[in-house]
Amino acid sequence: MTASNVIEINDTARELRTSLAKSRRAFRSDPAPSEKTRIDRLNRLHTAIFEYKDRLIEAVDDDFGGRASAETLMIEILPILEGIRYNKKNLRKWMRKSKRHTPLMLLGAKTTVHYQPLGVVGIVVPWNFPIMLGLSPLVGVLAAGNRAMIKTSEFTPKTGALLAEMIAKHFADDEVVIVKGGVGVSTEFTKLPFDHLVFTGSTRVGRIVMHAAADNLTPVTLELGGKSPAIIHDSFPIKEAANRIAFGKGLNAGQACVAPDYILAPRAKVDEFVRAFADAFTKRYPALQDNRDYTSIITQKQRDRLLDNVRDAKEKRASVFEINPANESFEESRKLPMHVVTNVSDDMLVMQEEIFGPVLPVVAYDTLEEAISYVNDRDRPLALYYFDWDKGRAERVINETHSGGACINEVMTNVAVDDLPFGGVGSSGMGHYHGKEGFLSFSKAKGIVEKGRFDGNALIGAPWDNKYFNFFVNFQLRRFRNP
Repeated sequence: MTASNVIEINDTARELRTSLAKSRRAFRSDPAPSEKTRIDRLNRLHTAIFEYKDRLIEAVDDDFGGRASAETLMIEILPILEGIRYNKKNLRKWMRKSKRHTPLMLLGAKTTVHYQPLGVVGIVVPWNFPIMLGLSPLVGVLAAGNRAMIKTSEFTPKTGALLAEMIAKHFADDEVVIVKGGVGVSTEFTKLPFDHLVFTGSTRVGRIVMHAAADNLTPVTLELGGKSPAIIHDSFPIKEAANRIAFGKGLNAGQACVAPDYILAPRAKVDEFVRAFADAFTKRYPALQDNRDYTSIITQKQRDRLLDNVRDAKEKRASVFEINPANESFEESRKLPMHVVTNVSDDMLVMQEEIFGPVLPVVAYDTLEEAISYVNDRDRPLALYYFDWDKGRAERVINETHSGGACINEVMTNVAVDDLPFGGVGSSGMGHYHGKEGFLSFSKAKGIVEKGRFDGNALIGAPWDNKYFNFFVNFQLRRFRNP
């Protein structure tokens, strides 16, 4: 286990292909890893995370220019450890052949489904959660018996370098490979003929990745985010909704693909929500500039983009409420106060693009039907959040809207449940990972028919006017006469 696990920034497409070919040769030498082998790989990943945990937390803090260690531990480290434990617990059951119904025409045969590893899986990691969104899919990849190549984000270089060191120490260079580099390397990476490709990022880049994968007919799992709404029913306590939403929107300063992107609030309660949200946010973050609990924006470019969105909203006559509890200046900082935007319209940037930061538009609605239509008139989001104690109405909202996942009276935590599939729909992505769905995504479900010594086809085959065939056909037609 050496640093050859790591492909540096200046490697060419040829070197990437060479690394893929090496991993593929290793896979072919062991195309059906045993449960013991798979658990050994998961155990090594578990050991590596515990060994590097503190250093990884520090690296993320450095890359962001300030992120709470508690956030990184809660959002990035613990869910992976939970996922490893869950996969190990269920692996034997998932690996079993699945018995299937055998039709009468195959009398004497048995039919099963074998779950076979795909081969080498590529994983493209975004900058917002550079540990979890690289290692969480890796858990499913290893559990399913595959090998992996992981492209880390150039915007979190210290975290990427530490992950490379960690992987090189605990895995052979034909088991898991870390690829570092910028946009050019990412482009070449997505062009590789992987057996499966996992990409997490924006919808715009997701289209480019899918196009690149299509040239090789590489199947993809795309996690693309989008504008995830939070609907507050008129009967739900506004203060309670604001408290729960502030928890999710404050995490990573809103830089999360499943962060509440905009609020649908009853028209008469918009101002009440703004006040309650400001109070809830202030209690969590009484100051921002030197507060170790409040995360910085990843780059100055991203900070400028968010401020441009706010300026655009103001120019188009929106009302913007800056939540800056200590009245601090942020001109020389990558930190950014929370901005709540009301009186929004569809022509504003905050309502056209995924926000990915501490900006929260609030849209007024009059009826629940109107709120549901508002969501359905737009691209399908990665997550939807609904606040209502009435279970019947909640079920209606879940049934009448489409989203990758959903929470009722909660935000974001569906992603932390490893027994729930995580994935988008439409513009928010395709495919799933986590838990059993991850195992299935990274496996080929191969249908097998196995026939014994008795061959029924010898009796009913051509010439087709033989008595056995006629008996069989007439018997089947009688069985199927009624619907």
